[in-house]
Amino acid sequence: MSEFKLLLGTRNPGKVKEAKRILSSLNSNLKILSFQDRDFPEVEETGETYLENSLKKAREISNHTGLPVVSDDSGLEVAALNGAPGPRSSRFAGPDSSDEENLNLLLDKLKDVRNRRARFVTIATLYISPEERYVSRGVLEGRIIHEPKGGSGFGYDPVFVPEGYDETLAELGEEEKNRISHRKKALEKMKSEIRGILRDRNR
Repeated sequence: MSEFKLLLGTRNPGKVKEAKRILSSLNSNLKILSFQDRDFPEVEETGETYLENSLKKAREISNHTGLPVVSDDSGLEVAALNGAPGPRSSRFAGPDSSDEENLNLLLDKLKDVRNRRARFVTIATLYISPEERYVSRGVLEGRIIHEPKGGSGFGYDPVFVPEGYDETLAELGEEEKNRISHRKKALEKMKSEIRGILRDRNR
């Protein structure tokens, strides 16, 4: 049986750790690589949708390295803001905005709003070739509170309380967040696609 090499299309060490933990139990013939094994350039997220961004990253990194690549794009969708900031979540307050600036702008826009419903969305793309690519989606429902709480996590985690919880993602901590996260849900679905690919290739 031939070895299947899969490159994680992110330079975020936290994302790499999470993805390796989820995917590594798949098959002994699957070798998961990261930016530490195979260098690749940053890919600018210029798309209008999560799918456009995740596909662009996976395709460009695959073309650069010659390897199958799985990449994702995530964002926060707030009901009262018609789904914003969405794919622009990391640059909500401007092209080079910090997490704090984005979070403060969000809270300002929701200052007198009673409907606090929101959700995190992840779209993951596995790109092997122009003819062979796979997409999965993960969602974490919740609500936005009025002021930040908690010291872990990043981005909008300090103001997002998942459905069924009383604490923000930043209060729950990394282990619990990763157990319920939108990214984990997307990668778990992608796991079944990869399992099928490995089965077909090793027949």
